[in-house]
Amino acid sequence: MKTIRFAVSNWPGHLPGQHADVRLTAEDGYRAERSYSIASPPEISTLELTVDRLDDGEVSPFLTGELRPDDTIQLRGPIGGYFVWSAFERRQPLLLVGGGSGIVPLMCMLRHRTLAGSAVPAALLYSSRTREDVIYQEELTALARSDPGFTLRMTLTRDSAPGWPGRVGRIDLPAVQALLEGLGAVVDSFVCGPDGFVETASGLLLQAGQPRDAIRTERFGPTGT
Repeated sequence: MKTIRFAVSNWPGHLPGQHADVRLTAEDGYRAERSYSIASPPEISTLELTVDRLDDGEVSPFLTGELRPDDTIQLRGPIGGYFVWSAFERRQPLLLVGGGSGIVPLMCMLRHRTLAGSAVPAALLYSSRTREDVIYQEELTALARSDPGFTLRMTLTRDSAPGWPGRVGRIDLPAVQALLEGLGAVVDSFVCGPDGFVETASGLLLQAGQPRDAIRTERFGPTGT
């Protein structure tokens, strides 16, 4: 996993939750293109993508292993208008549910919330396989300590070794209900992760009484968390 910072010319600006397409062109003309969620908030001038290396991937191995400073990369974006959150437009409490690298666009929302000075209460339920797979752990922990309006709940599904401060096991209805009780009756919910994770998390939110039209989802990949 690597976060890459780009100096982008003529960038029109983005909303938290949007993504960018990265296109690579080989010497023989072959092109490969992949979409990556934007990790950096719109308040900063550079564009950050946090990329999960897939050994059989066509783009991520290059971005995480071969890309060097001053290289030129073709980017297209920002893309997407549904899975977005703005501190200046939404006032309901914010519930974020992320699985694996699905934390990336949610992290963008949290960073934007902080830099915008938003007082909207927020909570994050974040599921990872092992503690080594947790992305942004130090930043999230520091945010939870410094911001009384933000609640962090992390859980691991394949790591039960001693010393982990969070939960162990898959996300469940009691975990979702506990966060909703702290936030209020109806919240803006954003769920991002692998297909199976998103299906499960969305179902739990519905069971907890959240309106279907208040739940926004973004999914990727065939594997679960």
